[in-house]
Amino acid sequence: MKETVDTLGNQKKMNYALREDMTREEFIKEVTDGLMPPPSYFPLNVKMNKEGYDSFDEVISRGTKALNPQEFENLANTTGAVVLDVRHQKDFMKGHVPKSIFIGLDGGFAPWVGDLIADVKQPILLIVDEGREEEAVMRLSRVGFDNTLGYLNGGIKAWQQADKEIDSMESISATQLKERMNGQVPIFDVRKDNEFETAHIPNAKHTSLSFINDYLNEYPTKEPFYVHCAGGYRSVIAASILKSRGIHNVIDVAGGFKAIKEADIEITT
Repeated sequence: MKETVDTLGNQKKMNYALREDMTREEFIKEVTDGLMPPPSYFPLNVKMNKEGYDSFDEVISRGTKALNPQEFENLANTTGAVVLDVRHQKDFMKGHVPKSIFIGLDGGFAPWVGDLIADVKQPILLIVDEGREEEAVMRLSRVGFDNTLGYLNGGIKAWQQADKEIDSMESISATQLKERMNGQVPIFDVRKDNEFETAHIPNAKHTSLSFINDYLNEYPTKEPFYVHCAGGYRSVIAASILKSRGIHNVIDVAGGFKAIKEADIEITT
């Protein structure tokens, strides 16, 4: 049975990070080795904690303001707000507001918002399933994003009925990808470093979602290319960011690396 308590004296003898002969520099190196950099929004959260922020009721009231399509579009244009679509990725792929970013509520929502939007003061406009408006605003607020300006009342259906432009996203199955791999096709893996290093498709390029903006020049501008993650959530986030940057020749691989393995596509370990 593992011990759950101990003395400081014994820990100094047994704990790798508490050796008596360690210098301060060695201790720092030991306990920080392998740690990833903190998310980009952390320093701004610290600043907010010191300087104060709006009351939760005020944030919810402002963020859950229902906007008709014209109000929504006008506000996006005048404030420079990020249009954040938090529906399921399948719904986003079928139809979404051009240049909107997908980060679904039913995935790793808050961490990816913090990692990819970064600026907690960034104005945000929401496209969200009916009944989940307050949940979305609340979850954004929990990680410091308090500047949600409202949501599209009636969602994509209302946008279409107002004769506003709609964009969509192409997606193929892993089996279809395998068929297309008879020729040399560009494939981009947006998983984390350790996931890619464990196993990946030979010749796939690794462009981790966390740093996708650093890789924009590596994506083809004309020929079709394919993106995948582990299960299909992060690849749609990546594709939405690329499309918002004008890169529309991106194709998502549905089901991600899990589906790729099930399709018996060759992988390198």
